[in-house]
Amino acid sequence: IVFACLVGDGYSSLPEDPQLYCIFNHNGDACRYGIGIGVLAFLACIFFFMVDVYFPQISNTTDRKYLVLADLGFSGLWTFLWFIGFCFLTNQWSWTRAEDVYIGADSARAAITFSFFSIFSW
Repeated sequence: IVFACLVGDGYSSLPEDPQLYCIFNHNGDACRYGIGIGVLAFLACIFFFMVDVYFPQISNTTDRKYLVLADLGFSGLWTFLWFIGFCFLTNQWSWTRAEDVYIGADSARAAITFSFFSIFSW
Protein backbone atom coordinates (compact mmCIF):
# COMPACT_ATOMS: atom_id res chain seq x y z
CA ILE A 1 0.00 0.00 0.00
CA VAL A 2 2.87 2.36 0.80
CA PHE A 3 4.42 1.66 -2.60
CA ALA A 4 1.11 2.25 -4.40
CA CYS A 5 0.41 5.49 -2.55
CA LEU A 6 3.82 6.92 -3.32
CA VAL A 7 3.88 5.87 -6.95
CA GLY A 8 0.32 7.06 -7.56
CA ASP A 9 0.29 10.43 -5.83
CA GLY A 10 3.72 10.78 -4.20
CA TYR A 11 5.07 13.02 -6.93
CA SER A 12 3.45 16.25 -7.98
CA SER A 13 4.31 19.38 -9.93
CA LEU A 14 3.52 23.05 -9.66
CA PRO A 15 1.10 24.53 -12.20
CA GLU A 16 3.81 26.78 -13.63
CA ASP A 17 6.60 24.15 -13.57
CA PRO A 18 6.20 20.67 -15.12
CA GLN A 19 9.12 19.27 -13.05
CA LEU A 20 7.93 16.51 -10.71
CA TYR A 21 8.87 16.64 -7.04
CA CYS A 22 8.17 14.44 -4.05
CA ILE A 23 5.32 15.81 -1.94
CA PHE A 24 7.26 15.04 1.24
CA ASN A 25 8.99 18.41 1.64
CA HIS A 26 10.34 18.20 -1.95
CA ASN A 27 12.70 15.48 -0.67
CA GLY A 28 13.00 12.81 -3.35
CA ASP A 29 14.79 10.50 -0.92
CA ALA A 30 11.62 10.16 1.14
CA CYS A 31 9.61 8.91 -1.83
CA ARG A 32 12.43 6.69 -3.07
CA TYR A 33 12.90 5.13 0.38
CA GLY A 34 9.19 4.31 0.74
CA ILE A 35 8.98 2.92 -2.78
CA GLY A 36 12.22 0.97 -2.39
CA ILE A 37 11.37 -0.82 0.83
CA GLY A 38 7.84 -1.42 -0.40
CA VAL A 39 9.01 -3.11 -3.60
CA LEU A 40 11.70 -5.13 -1.84
CA ALA A 41 9.23 -6.20 0.85
CA PHE A 42 6.79 -7.36 -1.83
CA LEU A 43 9.48 -9.38 -3.60
CA ALA A 44 10.64 -10.87 -0.30
CA CYS A 45 7.07 -11.86 0.52
CA ILE A 46 6.81 -13.71 -2.76
CA PHE A 47 10.14 -15.46 -2.10
CA PHE A 48 9.25 -16.49 1.45
CA PHE A 49 5.81 -17.61 0.32
CA MET A 50 7.44 -19.92 -2.20
CA VAL A 51 9.77 -21.19 0.53
CA ASP A 52 6.74 -21.91 2.72
CA VAL A 53 5.06 -23.81 -0.10
CA TYR A 54 8.09 -26.05 -0.65
CA PHE A 55 9.09 -26.23 3.03
CA PRO A 56 7.47 -29.64 3.74
CA GLN A 57 9.39 -31.16 0.83
CA ILE A 58 12.78 -30.10 2.21
CA SER A 59 14.16 -33.11 4.04
CA ASN A 60 17.48 -31.66 5.21
CA THR A 61 17.01 -30.22 8.72
CA THR A 62 20.03 -27.94 8.35
CA ASP A 63 18.52 -26.32 5.25
CA ARG A 64 15.20 -25.95 7.05
CA LYS A 65 16.92 -24.32 10.00
CA TYR A 66 18.73 -21.81 7.77
CA LEU A 67 15.54 -20.95 5.90
CA VAL A 68 13.65 -20.32 9.13
CA LEU A 69 16.51 -18.21 10.49
CA ALA A 70 16.68 -16.26 7.23
CA ASP A 71 12.95 -15.59 7.43
CA LEU A 72 13.24 -14.49 11.05
CA GLY A 73 16.28 -12.30 10.38
CA PHE A 74 14.72 -10.70 7.33
CA SER A 75 11.52 -9.97 9.23
CA GLY A 76 13.51 -8.33 12.03
CA LEU A 77 15.49 -6.23 9.58
CA TRP A 78 12.39 -5.19 7.69
CA THR A 79 10.61 -4.25 10.92
CA PHE A 80 13.49 -1.90 11.67
CA LEU A 81 13.48 -0.49 8.12
CA TRP A 82 9.73 0.18 8.27
CA PHE A 83 10.24 1.97 11.59
CA ILE A 84 12.92 4.14 9.98
CA GLY A 85 10.61 4.74 7.02
CA PHE A 86 7.74 5.75 9.29
CA CYS A 87 9.95 8.20 11.18
CA PHE A 88 11.46 9.59 7.97
CA LEU A 89 8.14 10.05 6.18
CA THR A 90 6.52 11.57 9.26
CA ASN A 91 9.39 14.00 9.73
CA GLN A 92 9.36 15.08 6.10
CA TRP A 93 5.57 15.43 6.10
CA SER A 94 5.72 17.66 9.20
CA TRP A 95 8.11 20.01 7.35
CA THR A 96 5.97 20.10 4.19
CA ARG A 97 4.19 23.39 3.63
CA ALA A 98 0.45 23.08 3.01
CA GLU A 99 0.59 25.31 -0.07
CA ASP A 100 3.08 22.93 -1.73
CA VAL A 101 0.60 20.05 -1.73
CA TYR A 102 -2.19 20.44 -4.26
CA ILE A 103 -3.13 16.79 -4.54
CA GLY A 104 -1.73 13.73 -2.85
CA ALA A 105 -2.08 14.72 0.79
CA ASP A 106 -4.35 11.75 1.48
CA SER A 107 -1.90 9.40 -0.22
CA ALA A 108 0.95 10.82 1.85
CA ARG A 109 -1.00 10.28 5.05
CA ALA A 110 -1.91 6.76 3.93
CA ALA A 111 1.75 5.98 3.22
CA ILE A 112 2.70 7.18 6.69
CA THR A 113 -0.14 5.24 8.31
CA PHE A 114 0.57 1.98 6.53
CA SER A 115 4.31 2.26 7.11
CA PHE A 116 3.39 2.43 10.82
CA PHE A 117 1.16 -0.64 10.47
CA SER A 118 3.94 -2.44 8.61
CA ILE A 119 6.13 -2.23 11.70
CA PHE A 120 3.76 -4.55 13.53
CA SER A 121 2.86 -6.75 10.59
CA TRP A 122 6.51 -7.61 9.87
